[in-house]
Amino acid sequence: MTTYRRRRRVAVVPLLLLVLAAAFGPTPSSAAGGDWWEPAARPAPDSRIDVTGEPFKGTTADGEVRGFVDAHNHVMSNEAFGGRLICGRPFSAKGIADALKDCPEHYPDGSLALFDFITNGGDGRHDPVGWPTFEDWPAHDSLTHQQNYYAWIERAWRGGQRVLVNDLVTNGVICSVYFFKDRGCDEMTSIRLQAKLTYDMQAYIDGMYGGPGKGWFRIVTDSAQAREVVEQGKLAVVLGVETSEPFGCKQILDVPQCDKDDIDAGLDELYALGVRSMFLCHKFDNALCGVRFDEGALGTAINVGQFLSTGTFWRTERCTGPQHDNPIGRVAAPGAEKRLPAGVEVPAYDEDARCNVRGLTELGEYAVRGMMERNMMLEIDHMSVKATGRVLDVLEAASYPGVISSHSWMDLDWTERVYGLGGFVAQYMHGSEGFVAEADRTRALRDKYGVGYGYGTDMNGVGGWPAPRGADAPNPVTYPFRSVDGGSVIDRQTTGERTWDLNTDGAAHYGLVPDWIEDIRRVGGQDVVDDLFRGAESCLDTWGASERHRAGVNLAEGAPATASSAEWNPFTDHAPGRAVDGDRGTRWASDWSDDQWLRIDLGSTRQVGRVTLDWERAYGRSYRVDLSADGTTWRTVWSTALGDGGLDTAAFTPAPARHVRVQLLARGTDWGYSLREVGVHSG
Repeated sequence: MTTYRRRRRVAVVPLLLLVLAAAFGPTPSSAAGGDWWEPAARPAPDSRIDVTGEPFKGTTADGEVRGFVDAHNHVMSNEAFGGRLICGRPFSAKGIADALKDCPEHYPDGSLALFDFITNGGDGRHDPVGWPTFEDWPAHDSLTHQQNYYAWIERAWRGGQRVLVNDLVTNGVICSVYFFKDRGCDEMTSIRLQAKLTYDMQAYIDGMYGGPGKGWFRIVTDSAQAREVVEQGKLAVVLGVETSEPFGCKQILDVPQCDKDDIDAGLDELYALGVRSMFLCHKFDNALCGVRFDEGALGTAINVGQFLSTGTFWRTERCTGPQHDNPIGRVAAPGAEKRLPAGVEVPAYDEDARCNVRGLTELGEYAVRGMMERNMMLEIDHMSVKATGRVLDVLEAASYPGVISSHSWMDLDWTERVYGLGGFVAQYMHGSEGFVAEADRTRALRDKYGVGYGYGTDMNGVGGWPAPRGADAPNPVTYPFRSVDGGSVIDRQTTGERTWDLNTDGAAHYGLVPDWIEDIRRVGGQDVVDDLFRGAESCLDTWGASERHRAGVNLAEGAPATASSAEWNPFTDHAPGRAVDGDRGTRWASDWSDDQWLRIDLGSTRQVGRVTLDWERAYGRSYRVDLSADGTTWRTVWSTALGDGGLDTAAFTPAPARHVRVQLLARGTDWGYSLREVGVHSG
């Protein structure tokens, strides 16, 4: 049982003054005379910031923006999961005492803090009092208490952060099985509310600075806006979505519960809300894609949720490449397993079969292409490796750069493909030693592609955050310290009666992000922090390139096509023209022998630099791409002996040609060769 320190008694008169001050709202700031980064009026009482000095503005001599990127945070997740799982709010018009208070069922000693018990072990008991004592929360290992109070986010901004992705998040199954809730469990309803409240928080902060548009918390809907905000020295806030059943696209017994119209309507609505990045699946397999598993007891609990949501448990198979999903294991989770129907048990899994059998579905691919049409960025974390591989194939075939891995839920072996597309990578907020080790593993690729790095704090995301290294650990953070740009001085952060020190408290709340970055510098050196400081430029590069992307013209669509053979079928046509008719539901199929070819006449000489091949199950293991000006003299421009099916992209130095030939040398199956679509592009 937790032992609580005795709280100091508060005299009646001072308490009355505090209540009156809170009731009458913001009071003049001590810096009201002029500094642009200080509000004209701040609520009183309120949290301290404990950062002095002017936040940096502008760009480098090369015109690049600077600053850190949190690519994965959940500012409003207290409104998710039925509204009573994450306790406390990031802001309240009634003041900090109203914002930073525990859920009602946690009083008086946390006995009914059931999710605390599930996620943190022990008995869940804790001192529920938030403001002003904060005896037990927020804490690095308390997964159910508010970590994103607006003033703590302000401290992170003042410490050098310039981009924040606020992922609107929820999970209908968790909501439905959790005992306490004060609203319904429809995921899209929660997403809409969280978006609205993010705009409300912007208005709340604006009010401190004199009116609309004047605060430091700026929601942006395009990369140019974001650059302008960062150049002004403010925080660019991007809306994302991370939910398990977007657009209602769950599956029940492998039957999709949505269609293409639902996906289009959902994407249009999210875009109108200001959402510019999103996940297609999260935690549970859905009608769009399979997920990358969770491990241990949490994995067992989520697998139970998978069954309750879909009617099926996760299914695994041996991986076909170096990438793999997380091992599920078979660690008991009694609290979750008792939710299963009588006689139903979580299955055991072969340790050698670590990949989800479920990849990107046809509806999922439709959603990916819909996001590309809307120039949105796709989050690939939480996707199974089979789904991720297909997504990267689709993006490479279209040369689409809008891909993000925001918090270490992607197999690191995908990193170069993400960078090759022009995508952005951020790492989960691990402890400084772990963060530096993972950053070192991918540093050579960042150097190769000239990109910066990000972090994903996942605050309010039920993930766990860096524990204290200890005051006696090597190279502890010493207070005060200077921000990375050198312009601000950062001291220990105080809210109410509690002062946090990263060395002894760990990353308890969002205000300690600058302290955590200083810890990274002390543990790993300046280089990794420099990569993080270049994160804003790289992140906005990816976003801007996504906005500028336009679908290339497929020179092959509708062009005359001939082939060495065509499989005869009395019920359907597998003629060569089926591979260039713009319909993935049709295909060209050859005879069942190795040496075959497919030729396409573009009608006139065109510049050709990329050929895409969308294989049906019967694929080519060894093949080449040839070009010709006259259909007689051919030149090989690309070849492979390692074809593995799926969607292949052959990219090469653009050259003039009228005729394109795919020369098929060796089959990957016992059947012939079968192509749904062949695309020919200028580059």
